[in-house]
Amino acid sequence: MKLIVALIQPHKLEDVKQSLFKADVHKMTVSTAVGCGQQKGFTETYRGVITEINLLKKTRLEIAVNEDFVEPTINAIIEGARTGKIGDGKIFVTELKQVIRIRTGERGKEAIG
Repeated sequence: MKLIVALIQPHKLEDVKQSLFKADVHKMTVSTAVGCGQQKGFTETYRGVITEINLLKKTRLEIAVNEDFVEPTINAIIEGARTGKIGDGKIFVTELKQVIRIRTGERGKEAIG
């Protein structure tokens, strides 16, 4: 079991969701995040004052998958999120030691579904 965390551009969320649905991945958690990477932000003028904005808006996806869905999930995220420009995002894959479905008490692979 793996936990896949992807940070993507907010405007690419619908494309990523469509790619995931095509790969038969339907369960995910989506949240808003801010961060910086190679883009290093941008400057903005507000009421004559130049302000440096270095924390940019991102969308965070968290998807728990069984081993056979790891590569299809990664490929679907890349397909939906890639623009070829700096700021497309990152994907992190970590080991999940245990998953428990609260409603039924199921554990492991069965809890992920």
